[in-house]
Amino acid sequence: MSARAEPAVEPTAAAGDDALRLIIEASPSAMLLVDGNGRIVLVNSEAEQSFGYTRDELLDLTVEDLVPARFRRHHDTERSAYVAHPSRRGMGLGRELYGLRKDGSEMRVEIGLNPITIGGRRFVLASVIDVTERLRGQEADAVAREDQLRRSMIDTIPFCIIATDSQGRIVAANPAAEALLGYSQPELVGRWLTEIDAVERARYADGTPALSRVGGDEAEWTYRHRDGSEVPVNEAVVPIGPENGDEGFIVVAYDITNRIEARERAEHLATHDGLTNLANRTLLLRHLDRSFDVVDRTKRHVALLLIDLDHFKRINDSLGHHIGDELLVVIAERLLAWVRRGDVVARLGGDEFVVVLDDLDPGADLEKRINQLLEVVLAPVVVHGYELAVTASIGATVYPADGDDPVTLLKHADIAMYQAKGAGRDGVKWFEHRMLDENDDKLSLSAALRQAIELGELGVVYQPQVDMSTGRMVGVEALARWTSPLLGAVPPDRFIPVAEDGGMIARLGGWVLRTACADLAAMQAEIGHPLRLAVNVSPRQLRGEAWLEEILTAIEDAGLEPWQLEVELTEGILIEDNGDVVAMLETLRSRGVRIVVDDFGRGYSSLAYLTRFPIDKIKIDRSFVQAITDEDSNAAIVDAIIVMAHALGMTVVAEGVETEVQERYLRTRVCDEVQGYRYSPGVTPSQVVLVARGLGARGA
Repeated sequence: MSARAEPAVEPTAAAGDDALRLIIEASPSAMLLVDGNGRIVLVNSEAEQSFGYTRDELLDLTVEDLVPARFRRHHDTERSAYVAHPSRRGMGLGRELYGLRKDGSEMRVEIGLNPITIGGRRFVLASVIDVTERLRGQEADAVAREDQLRRSMIDTIPFCIIATDSQGRIVAANPAAEALLGYSQPELVGRWLTEIDAVERARYADGTPALSRVGGDEAEWTYRHRDGSEVPVNEAVVPIGPENGDEGFIVVAYDITNRIEARERAEHLATHDGLTNLANRTLLLRHLDRSFDVVDRTKRHVALLLIDLDHFKRINDSLGHHIGDELLVVIAERLLAWVRRGDVVARLGGDEFVVVLDDLDPGADLEKRINQLLEVVLAPVVVHGYELAVTASIGATVYPADGDDPVTLLKHADIAMYQAKGAGRDGVKWFEHRMLDENDDKLSLSAALRQAIELGELGVVYQPQVDMSTGRMVGVEALARWTSPLLGAVPPDRFIPVAEDGGMIARLGGWVLRTACADLAAMQAEIGHPLRLAVNVSPRQLRGEAWLEEILTAIEDAGLEPWQLEVELTEGILIEDNGDVVAMLETLRSRGVRIVVDDFGRGYSSLAYLTRFPIDKIKIDRSFVQAITDEDSNAAIVDAIIVMAHALGMTVVAEGVETEVQERYLRTRVCDEVQGYRYSPGVTPSQVVLVARGLGARGA
């Protein structure tokens, strides 16, 4: 022992206390007696074994020599403070402590400190326990618990989880994978991932599957169930690197059958007519684009027939819309039965149908085909005991001779169809380019309408709108009417387009607005409570700055509040908007005027339009209401529109209500307001007052 260690046993010897040596030696922990300067003065055999030093080597060291170098400065400071204020301290002290062995290795330790006074001198008795193995065992237990938890999560998670090797062979699968694919786990293990695919994965040069989505990006895929059925899934592939053991992949997937079905339903609703289930304008235009691409390569032709039923409005007006709608369904079924496989039948709305005859030989006998159409499809129809004679005016065009894009071809077919109507209906007109010049009938109608506005031949009638919760009349829709001394009653669907094309719509619309505002003030004064007024708006009006001032002036002159005016516009206006419409509508709404979307759901609808525009109310198109024929009707579109509108904070009006069944159905679906022949057709202001009183009495 060096001179530095000579006093080591003096304190104990001086005290004459060999018992301390015996106690220290008997301890199962490494025991070190340290003086106030940090010198080790007494150790036991366990200390030699723990630190790897002989007893003499330990007695030649200070306690800092047994501490890793990175902790020594801090340890020396703590020791000095402890010597100045000694106290008994438990093992560990709540922090990680390390001892330094002779071979330079470190060990995790717990230390207990006890101050001792011997012969008037202060010492510290340190009890040191090597906890390396204990901690290693605890860490192993923690890892095992984490692994068990991870396995439990994988086994209970509802997602299909499959592990593969680097070649794509399955090495493990969870219970959700068994449920999704119909195989037990032992049956899955050993199979190639491609064996459960219903589609072919790309492959590398060596033939192994190229898992192109490796990295966790999700994509739709299709698996094949054990029974042979296909299961659409959302799949993500995550690589397992060498640091995690063997290389391979984790494939996570879940069944998206419901999502696919919902998406297909939504797509179907967006591309098909709600009444007849035929293609709508959107799907028709898509089909024409594809057809034109094909015939451009094959040098063949496409024929387009625009079919407009003659005098259809008479059926609706005299027998009711439910009869008219059933007639439309029958015509749709006949058209589908008449066309060839690959041809398309569409409904553009109202009583207009389109038939596309694809892939025609340039010399095809279309006249014969159309004669069959007139004879077979347009034969009389019996609906609810009524035998209805059906005739149609047909405009026919051929691609590419009559138009080089779908919109142009449709426009030219429309022109030809009006020529057929002008020729007496119940016939076919093939488009000729001379028809592009405005025909005499249209010119004369435009001139007559201009004169009618000057002479005051036009009038306004009002169709009441009823609150479903109270049964009271809460508003009216203003409807322009024209009775010409020469032409008789000209329907709005005829003279309104003429007013649009002839530049008269702003003047006509302004007159209707001023007249209706004045009439409303008089009607509500007699009825005894405020009413709302709905007026239809043309796209041309929306884009005129003067129109805003005209509206505000009409409201003020009539003594109405802005909230009493509702501006009705069609979905088509929203789709064609270039930004001006949004600005105009937002300005109107900021002034208190309410915005209404008319004829909602006819094929143009989109949530994007509803959320982009400042809309207060939507009107369900009458064609959907007419589909409600009994208590068990499945009017899914009506239900969806009501729920969607209410979720967006909008009011819902159903138009075209004619029966008690329809009224009850709409009431159970919490539709806000209704209008239609069940309550009143369009009537004069004096008749509106009578209708309001009748509805009030009925509600009471």
